[in-house]
Amino acid sequence: METSLYLPVKTFLEEAGYTVKGEIGGCDLVGVSEADPSVLVVCELKLSFNLELILQAVDRASVADEVWIAARVSAKGRGRESDRRYRDLCRRLGFGMLGVADNGEVSVIVGSVVPMPRTNPKRRSRLMREHQKRKGDPAIGGSTRTPLMTAYRQQALGCAAVLAGGPLKVREIRASVPEAAKILQGNVYGWFERVERGVYGLTPAGHEALERWQR
Repeated sequence: METSLYLPVKTFLEEAGYTVKGEIGGCDLVGVSEADPSVLVVCELKLSFNLELILQAVDRASVADEVWIAARVSAKGRGRESDRRYRDLCRRLGFGMLGVADNGEVSVIVGSVVPMPRTNPKRRSRLMREHQKRKGDPAIGGSTRTPLMTAYRQQALGCAAVLAGGPLKVREIRASVPEAAKILQGNVYGWFERVERGVYGLTPAGHEALERWQR
């Protein structure tokens, strides 16, 4: 599973000075430096180096200052990491290559070029906002087919937790979740119900979500 590569690569980037979180905006890992201005790093994971990994990196290049691709290295030395043409392609594109050994050791195969030209500043800003708003690192990079714990979901669960004891006024909920009004009115997940003007309660789906996500 690609998720098995997440912690080794996350640790590698954290040791390089980045705050790393998984599965943000479709990216397996997003790291942000504390420097001013901040440097945004994206890393994509695959079990082996292939063309799809390069194509993902090309897509991420429009929003990141650095782009890395990471994969498990072949124990027999037969993987793409041993192919000079593949490494040269990464160099020409400005992408870094990280190899992950079976014991979790991460090595730099090709260094990343800094900075890369950004052609999609709006998408980059969305990544930065999600990274900043998301509490902790609740999603493992490389995860597929599972609902992600986004910053919005975290805030919605915050509202649900406050309402678990019964209906409350929006201003009372806002004390714990500043964006409560927008979340309650939008009701994206169907967790909330309007009891009366300015007062909201929790639906059965909301109670179920609390049990599921707070295990």
